[in-house]
Amino acid sequence: MADQIHGGASMESTESRWVIQDDDDTSDLENFGADLRLGRHATVVDSEEEEEDNAEQRLIRTGPRIDSFDVEALDVPGAHTTDYEDINVGKKIVLAFQTLGVVFGDVGTSPLYTFSVMFRKAPINGNEDILGALSLVLYTLILIPLVKYVLVVLWANDDGEGGTFALYSLICRHAKVSLLPNQLPSDARISSFRLKVPSPELERSLKIKERLENSLTLKKTLLILVLAGTSMVIANGVVTPAMSVLSSVGGLKVGVDAIKKDEVVMISVACLIILFSVQKYGTSKMGLAVGPALFLWFCSLAGIGIYNLVKYDSSVLRAFNPIHIYYFFKRNSTKAWYSLGGCLLSATGSEAMFADLCYFSVRSVQLSFVFLVLPCLLLGYLGQAAYLMENHADAGQVFFSSVPSGAFWPTFLIANIAALIASRAMTTATFSCIKQSTALGCFPRLKIIHTSRKFMGQIYIPVINWFLLALSLVLVCSISSIDEIGNAYGIAELGVMMMTTILVTLVMLLIWQIHIIIVLSFLVVFLGLELTFFSSVLWSVTDGSWIILVFAIILFLIMYVWNYGSNLKYETEVKQKLSMDLMRELGCNLGTIRAPGIGLLYNELVKGIPAIFGHFLTTLPAIHSMIIFVSIKYVPVPMVPQSERFLFRRVCPKSYHIFRCIARYGYKDVRKENHQTFEQLLIESLEKFIRREAQERSLESNGDDDTDSENEYPSSRVLIAPNGSVYSLGVPLLADIKDTSNAILEASTSEVSSPVSPDSPVFDAEQSLENELSFIHKAKESGVVYLLGHGDIRARKDSWFFKKLVINYFYAFLRKNCRRGITTLSVPHSHLMQVSMTYMV
Repeated sequence: MADQIHGGASMESTESRWVIQDDDDTSDLENFGADLRLGRHATVVDSEEEEEDNAEQRLIRTGPRIDSFDVEALDVPGAHTTDYEDINVGKKIVLAFQTLGVVFGDVGTSPLYTFSVMFRKAPINGNEDILGALSLVLYTLILIPLVKYVLVVLWANDDGEGGTFALYSLICRHAKVSLLPNQLPSDARISSFRLKVPSPELERSLKIKERLENSLTLKKTLLILVLAGTSMVIANGVVTPAMSVLSSVGGLKVGVDAIKKDEVVMISVACLIILFSVQKYGTSKMGLAVGPALFLWFCSLAGIGIYNLVKYDSSVLRAFNPIHIYYFFKRNSTKAWYSLGGCLLSATGSEAMFADLCYFSVRSVQLSFVFLVLPCLLLGYLGQAAYLMENHADAGQVFFSSVPSGAFWPTFLIANIAALIASRAMTTATFSCIKQSTALGCFPRLKIIHTSRKFMGQIYIPVINWFLLALSLVLVCSISSIDEIGNAYGIAELGVMMMTTILVTLVMLLIWQIHIIIVLSFLVVFLGLELTFFSSVLWSVTDGSWIILVFAIILFLIMYVWNYGSNLKYETEVKQKLSMDLMRELGCNLGTIRAPGIGLLYNELVKGIPAIFGHFLTTLPAIHSMIIFVSIKYVPVPMVPQSERFLFRRVCPKSYHIFRCIARYGYKDVRKENHQTFEQLLIESLEKFIRREAQERSLESNGDDDTDSENEYPSSRVLIAPNGSVYSLGVPLLADIKDTSNAILEASTSEVSSPVSPDSPVFDAEQSLENELSFIHKAKESGVVYLLGHGDIRARKDSWFFKKLVINYFYAFLRKNCRRGITTLSVPHSHLMQVSMTYMV
């Protein structure tokens, strides 16, 4: 039976029955041990007791770290390879082939509906209108998907990861703009950070960095932009299937005269259900299956386009002259402006190329688009325009009308398959974006299934999958007009495009450090172009496309409330953490009975002793003889190398047997541990940590006689981190300090050991090591229990009504229904012990 204890303690932010002492921020090496390279790995080991007293620290030099208790990282081949340089040429070709089905499905099916929507808003009055509309489409394709995304934005990836949150993560690494105060200087020494400090020559970058870090308003504004872009990505995942499937099935109206609109809608509903039902089979499997289908689709587009150019009117090639855009607006004025919403549909799916980048390499996406996708799309649009030059009346269903009669049904079948594939493009992008936002604390935790053991970015989120299906069905059944759905499509696509433009501009200024003229040109050209398109689609928002705006706003509020509540909870826990003075007063038995066994206390704090631990001490009749605070922390990198994942630290004197372990994960890392293997690797890692600590104590103690004074510390040391950064250490080596505590191994001792006097005999280090390892083994044999501190927050009675509403109802609802972090461990209920605590904020 599960040992679950739910306490009802309520703690005010400024009051507590514990003695609270806030820790002063120390230098970067006074925070936590970090893996550095000094010819070999170096590990900084210190004690939290010393941090509280601002006392000395000990530096231990070791070989390469192999301590690890992340099972999934050992199971997944190539788990820590963020690019694709290790695969052979054949696999690269297969990978490029898969990009057709996963990345380009959305933009590839745009010829199904682009001209139809444009000419419904601006009817054809002459062949010059066709040339003008074609010229608009051609240059939209060239400017947005090709120039902006393929040539610029794809290079702003975060170590192979794309999307709105990848850009945010990239910015967070180069400037401290995250609102969650859990950053540690040791995080910057993770090799995958690849931190490029702005050069002194470029004062602009330094000023931007300083302004971002010092302005809370700018930090919140940046977060709001990121959340707005993410909500639009998810909204795209709703409207893309509705638009693609409905437009492809609508081709039946050309092939079958008797078919009715309601029948088209019902067939579309059936196709959508099938589509989302097979989503669980994964990107890799589905990519191989749909790659050939999309290849046939692009070949069909090109073939039909060439056929129509030869048969009807090849003079449409004149549309490459942009003067026809001017003539188009001069002839149609307001109607031409309305038609911009339809023109934008030719570029939909551009964001998917960036958001789905985590599935494939940059080169495979770029080469596939430039040498296959773009030429086929251009030929397809040219062929439709050539057909319209002699068939103005068929503008409503121009694609299917332009297909040769003998090839209609094969083309109809391929078009519907391509539409189903296109619907997956933004769905996979949505999964990736939600996983990133969850890891960075901006979305409630959900169940995530990894569909590939080779490439960790390929995921499936069941709840989101069925949620998107339900909303797509509502959209198709309630708004069956292609024009209205197309307008909603434009709103969602432009929303994320504009956010991407702003974030990439910030990346150019802060990280790339390129000339200001280039940055301003990028911003003015593309943001101006997107705002022009946005003004067109917003003018028609009242026709039903407002639904997608409401949906995006709801998503934004969910993410903002979750982020706000999570940050408030963390800040409150930092304020309420226990002081080291209190721990000394309690003694090494912690004021209670120390029962044999190991307690793994999961907590979000990366520094200090959480207040929930005090609640465990008062609620439980006994506490385990060994306590390890385990903190799972996500850092703004895609992946953390296995050798740099864990930070160990001894909390309090040795006799307390309390340790801290911080497990650092990137937003792309997989966490799926088996609790038994987890425990075994944890104990092995702890033993190696203790052995190295004892070994370095012994080595450094040999040099004690050579020191001139025990009270004088040597000058600062310089270490070189894995990323090449140079750090000056103003902390002493082990030879410069003395151990201030005896090693008392009995867990029932009630007082803290007294400092060793200079005249006392030298402690037997080897015997101490064996005793401590024996103690760990006995504790492990007694069993491991997972201590879960479930902390809730409630708004104080004197808080504003809006704050009470957000914290007590909205955030509480999200927290109650989200997935608990411990579920990934599959721990039996008999090994769990939970204490609840409520903080008043």
